[in-house]
Amino acid sequence: MKKHTSSIKIVYPVLCASLLLAVGCTPKKSDNATSTTMNSNNPLVQKWDDRYNGIPAFDKVKIEDFVPAEEIAIAEQRNEIKAIAENTEAPTFANTVEALEKTGITRKRVEAVYYVWQSNMGSSALDSVQEIMEPRIAGFGDSITQNTALFKRIDAVYNSPEKEKLTPEQQRLCFKYYNNFVLAGAKLDDKSKARVAEINQKLAALFTKFNQHQLADEGDKFMEITNAKDLDGLPEEVKAAAAGAAEKKGKKGSWIIANTRSSIEPFLTDATNRAMREKAWRMFISRGDNGDANDNNAIIPEILQLRAERAKLLGYATHAHWRLADKMAKTPEKAMDLLMSVWTPAVERVHEEVKDMQQLADKEGAKIKIEAWDYRFYAEKVRKAKYDLDQNQVKEYLQLEKLREGLFYVAGELFNLEFTQVNDVPVFHQDVRVFKVINKTSGKQIGLWYFDPYARKGKRSGAWMTAYRDQEKLNGEITTIVSNNCNFIKGKDGEPVLISLEDARTLFHEFGHALHGLNSNVTYPLLSGTSVVTDYVEFPSQLLERWLTTPEVLNKFALHYKTGAPIPQALVDKINNASKFNTGFSTVETLSSALVDMKIHLAGDAKIDPKTFEKETLAELKMPSEMVMRHRLPAFGHIFSSDGYSAGYYSYCWADVLSADAFAAFTEAGGPYDKAVAKRLYDNIFSVGGTIDEATAYRNFRGHEPSTDALMIAKGFKVVAKK
Repeated sequence: MKKHTSSIKIVYPVLCASLLLAVGCTPKKSDNATSTTMNSNNPLVQKWDDRYNGIPAFDKVKIEDFVPAEEIAIAEQRNEIKAIAENTEAPTFANTVEALEKTGITRKRVEAVYYVWQSNMGSSALDSVQEIMEPRIAGFGDSITQNTALFKRIDAVYNSPEKEKLTPEQQRLCFKYYNNFVLAGAKLDDKSKARVAEINQKLAALFTKFNQHQLADEGDKFMEITNAKDLDGLPEEVKAAAAGAAEKKGKKGSWIIANTRSSIEPFLTDATNRAMREKAWRMFISRGDNGDANDNNAIIPEILQLRAERAKLLGYATHAHWRLADKMAKTPEKAMDLLMSVWTPAVERVHEEVKDMQQLADKEGAKIKIEAWDYRFYAEKVRKAKYDLDQNQVKEYLQLEKLREGLFYVAGELFNLEFTQVNDVPVFHQDVRVFKVINKTSGKQIGLWYFDPYARKGKRSGAWMTAYRDQEKLNGEITTIVSNNCNFIKGKDGEPVLISLEDARTLFHEFGHALHGLNSNVTYPLLSGTSVVTDYVEFPSQLLERWLTTPEVLNKFALHYKTGAPIPQALVDKINNASKFNTGFSTVETLSSALVDMKIHLAGDAKIDPKTFEKETLAELKMPSEMVMRHRLPAFGHIFSSDGYSAGYYSYCWADVLSADAFAAFTEAGGPYDKAVAKRLYDNIFSVGGTIDEATAYRNFRGHEPSTDALMIAKGFKVVAKK
């Protein structure tokens, strides 16, 4: 799957629904900060600069300030929670649920910055801080959700007849708090609560270690090339980037292929040296699986055992059943049904793709059997042979900066937004740029968008969206701050960065998450922006991908990097004709990860050896031997660096059904930019956050339940007649 590695980092319900999509919690304006906080010299706890409705002081961040800042913030929120729990007045929405929404202002501010550093500015010094911070964050979260007096008040409000007099959004907020507390163990006895808290802190430490190991393998391992012949087939910009990477490591005259997806996949696609392709492939798929200090195989069983024990304590058969209890799918069985319904035709398509590749290799006299390190290379050869489409030719028209302008165009057409770069905002790295976002009609600011496009050491691989501050109205008209973070390879100064069509889709995907945050128009921060269930949160982002290849975007922004000429219609036709090409590979790559994720969490407390489980599960599924999972278990950060996407990687497929069906609403009307459909999209999906049940929100937009037919047609798979 071409997707990013966006992952949800779920902490605890009293915090914001923090994503790595939105890793940071929401700092909000408030007058209730304690004197301890306001008098502290620690810049992390200070109120944010008032410009642009408040901006974080990234230029003042010191790693050594994180732990003391968190201590100050926790002390402040502990006092706030105590005041609510011990209130002698009868529980009401205002003095309990709404009061909870106003707690933790400083803590959200601190953790917003902390999670930015965790994802983008990794270092050995930060590793040490994480080992302290993560268990502490988990422990304090449990102290809130396990506060008996506090939960009694929430329970009283939730079950009070007076709740019916509240607004729909307030009722939804009551439900979210009640449900989140129950899922976290609020109804357990004291002994079980203590064990759940202990498990959560142990998991937090293991997640941190897993993530650090993965980041180390991606940053410290690389493939050095000393013979220029081994670069044959690579585009000039890829060679230049590899040379630049080598120079930064003090290896001038060599070329470095980094152990990240953004470096490996172009190499596997274009390098003609098969032995070097295999070497690069093996390095990448072995992340976390090298038997060294960064090996993750021993960590995985520990995580699984703790998750299984916690699920049983919480009253669920398995971790998968617990994780899906509040999702759209509701049960693992329903999620598995969807995955398997797509798996079978996808595997059939892979066999067809491999057959085409093998025939071409045989025709060329290669005398090889297609292997996993050959798949991308020969797929491109077949693409050229079948569709006369050269991806490197397409790449010449895909300039990163022009496509960024294309993002802004789509946002303007669909949601009436306008982006203007500002240069007076502190950033955490010199590559980051900041844009003010306004509504074109009213002229009002609705947020800031930070753009961090390039790979660097210490930055996690992939691409994602983060919210530094969520939109809300509880503490005034608070506008959001969102970012998109990618790992494109930075070229020479002054030269445009060219990206593949696949990477361009990822760019649009992540911007879809950003637009979900920017368009939010709700009162309560817990319900703001991307604060929706995991198998729905990818829907707006996957939907936005479909605007990349609209004629309006291609004609205006797909411009040749040398001549400035728009992409020729003949080339666009080839792209469209080949749109269903290689869908077997991309689908199986993702679904295999989703299926292994679900099956390993449905195994309960069974003793798991990751290597054996992965191998045997894929064999049972009849995984094609010519490819591997997109995320092998030892480097599957989505499911082992947090609880976020654990038993939830199926979400990408679930959301793909929604996005394919939703885009059909545009094609059935006036086209991708139909104003009436766009307004329905804004009113029912992009602006409402989590204020409405997700299934209801989708029906309100589409008028019916989503159908898998649109997805199957989009991928070129056979549509199975409904019984």
